[in-house]
Amino acid sequence: MKLVKFTKKGIYCIPGKFYLDPWLPVDYAVISHGHADHARWGMKHYLCQTDSKAILKHRIGPDISIESLPYNVQKSINGVSVSFHPAGHVIGSAQIRLEYKGFVVVFTGDYKVKDDHLTIPFEPIKCHEFITESTFGLPIYNWLSEAEIQQQMHDWVKLNKAHNRTSVFIGYSLGKAQRIMKLMEGVDQLFVHSAIHNLNNAIERSGIQLPESTLLEYDFKKEVLQNKIVILPPALLGSRLLKKIPNAATAICSGWMQIRGNRRWKAVDAGFAVSDHADWNGLLSAVKATEAEKVYVTHGSQATFSKYLNEIGIESYEVKTEYGIEEEEKEDSKTIKTETE
Repeated sequence: MKLVKFTKKGIYCIPGKFYLDPWLPVDYAVISHGHADHARWGMKHYLCQTDSKAILKHRIGPDISIESLPYNVQKSINGVSVSFHPAGHVIGSAQIRLEYKGFVVVFTGDYKVKDDHLTIPFEPIKCHEFITESTFGLPIYNWLSEAEIQQQMHDWVKLNKAHNRTSVFIGYSLGKAQRIMKLMEGVDQLFVHSAIHNLNNAIERSGIQLPESTLLEYDFKKEVLQNKIVILPPALLGSRLLKKIPNAATAICSGWMQIRGNRRWKAVDAGFAVSDHADWNGLLSAVKATEAEKVYVTHGSQATFSKYLNEIGIESYEVKTEYGIEEEEKEDSKTIKTETE
């Protein structure tokens, strides 16, 4: 049975007459999560998971036509049963399960299989066809446990304090920033940029409690930040704001930081492999748990990951999409520009 097809506008559900995370304007878009490469402006109507609704309204516009569903609740769209299931990627992220005449397709959007104690953990879903990301679909990517990552980051902050330096963590405003806040909770006062602060407010309107943080004012007094912890979006690397922070020690939090060359490329003091995506083993375990007959591999290292799946006996195909972290970087830049005009 052909339930979905890959088109120039996005992934299209044929009988349902709707799209999954489309990148061009359509009439009906079912959205996996609030990152800018998956939730774009211009759709006539949006459907998302409950915790993503406030995020989409904040990022796309307060007047968009939007409805939401809790996890594990089904909605029929033109005879197709649609439901959202935890993806563990960022707050509100969901795998989208489609069922039509007993045939099941699952679209992951983006996902992470390790529990970060902030997002609702990933839940594997059995299906006939599975559409998976492969952002870190190479064997070199194997994440540390949350406790090990936290210890590394705490040790770095402690070292900075001993040298009278302010610890500045760099991470995307949606997902990574909240994850850093959770990892740093209770260590010291957390200051966050307005792009992160405003998004935190949107998230908390959904009833989700985040670790306490303080808005970083643009006219901050340097002594207020001395030896504290600051979280900024990547768009502010090299900015005047960053240069104003007293004795700043900077660290990028990203899965790419597992490769040391990326740390040198970004010219920062440290890098922590904090990722909101599944690593190699996480991707493999997720695919195997679905028991899918066919797997479609989207953005990232799709050639390598798809080839490996075929080698181990899982029928797999590469799919070209327009998803990618570059859009999230643009979203942060756009937000910062708007807030400073």
